[in-house]
Amino acid sequence: MGMRTKTFLRLLGLGIFLSLAQHAAAQDWSVIVNGKAIHVNSSRDWNERNWGLGLEREFDTQSRWVKVALVNGFKDSQNAMSYMAGGGLKRRFRLDSLANDLYVDVGVVGFVMTREDVNHNKPFPGLLPAMTIGTRHVALNLTYLSQSMMDSATNVTRVDPTVSGLLFLQLKLDPRLLGFGPRGRRSAF
Repeated sequence: MGMRTKTFLRLLGLGIFLSLAQHAAAQDWSVIVNGKAIHVNSSRDWNERNWGLGLEREFDTQSRWVKVALVNGFKDSQNAMSYMAGGGLKRRFRLDSLANDLYVDVGVVGFVMTREDVNHNKPFPGLLPAMTIGTRHVALNLTYLSQSMMDSATNVTRVDPTVSGLLFLQLKLDPRLLGFGPRGRRSAF
């Protein structure tokens, strides 16, 4: 794929992302800011600044079981762009006694992802544990990949036999904090 085509596709994707964010801000959508990966016990200098953007949609936030749909793109550990889309199911624990709207979600996320170092960007499936801690306005998404999970997808131990896992962090923001959508109250859980 040529440089012009890649640039066009990135700009097109950014335009679609911004349009969706503007339209969806009044619903239970969040803007996802990818930013940090921690390669546990690694002896290699991996890219741990996994900058990127995405969207996450929560369904049935009043329930104990919250379904999510998500899509994002980010710089991966090899410093190449990776893209993923998927969905998940998380058990929501409300901690209002500690702080207003505070919650912890624990569950799994299934996805399809592309990586340059895995089958030359051909999509591959995955299933990972996921946790979210925060409020309806700001939260932190955490995902952990064990060594065996990382190795089954990327054969990482061939390159770095010392790595024992990967912790991936994302910031989850109410789009209104970024100026998208109406200023009204977002649906409560």
